[in-house]
Amino acid sequence: MPSSTWSGHLTFGLISMPVRLFSGARSNGISFNMLHRTDKSRLKQQYVCQADGQVVDRNDIVKGYEFRKDEYIIIEPDEIKKIEPQTAKTMEILEFVKSGDVDPVYFESSYYMMPEEAGRRPYALLTKALEESEYVAIAKITMHNREYTVFLRPHEGGIMLHTMYYAEEVKKVEGFGAPDVELKEAEVKVAHQLIEALADEWDPEKYKDNFQENLKQLIETKLEGGEVAAVEKPKKLAPVVDLMAALKQSLAQMEGKKKPAATIKSDEPVEAAAKSRRR
Repeated sequence: MPSSTWSGHLTFGLISMPVRLFSGARSNGISFNMLHRTDKSRLKQQYVCQADGQVVDRNDIVKGYEFRKDEYIIIEPDEIKKIEPQTAKTMEILEFVKSGDVDPVYFESSYYMMPEEAGRRPYALLTKALEESEYVAIAKITMHNREYTVFLRPHEGGIMLHTMYYAEEVKKVEGFGAPDVELKEAEVKVAHQLIEALADEWDPEKYKDNFQENLKQLIETKLEGGEVAAVEKPKKLAPVVDLMAALKQSLAQMEGKKKPAATIKSDEPVEAAAKSRRR
């Protein structure tokens, strides 16, 4: 089992249970080393003092906060340790909310929360209660030098924890929202039919990172001394002038691609199209 990223107690009411967190998702990708082009030697990152131009050893590096231009106060690791809140070792459930009330834009990172031996029974109880009530828990936890609000939800018989952004961290973009346009009912109907034609069961295994696959092929080709072939680039798309025509053409392209896909006429009601596809 991999090492845990946090260990402590989860509490709600007077119930407490020892738990551990394990990373639930992490980006994978091909990494490159920085080399000197002339001799292909690896480059080493160093910290250089701006005052005297000397390379500084890591043991002589401290953290500083700039309170005025070019003026700093030094913050020592033991001073940070002194001000850790209680949530550094105790994760307290603050409230329970309906899962659908939390916008996914607030989600950051995912973790598996697993109980220690002494916490197995209360952990199982909390999991079952969350599953049956359709509520999720909101709690607070401190790790990686910051305090997070977290979202606890039942998943495959256990509990997943998701760290969340605070409200002030979620950016607002001026002008975002529904465009001020008038849609025709026929356009909306065909758009529904296009969605139905593309509808399928969720299967994350179907999706791959094509760029990473291309990078692997690039590396293999160069190792074998071959010529790197360029990937075909998409054609430049022209702006849609006739929305209905584009919808009908898109729908026609979908027919026959999915099994078992019934033929859907552009003037067929949405409900009938959905029923014919499910038969």
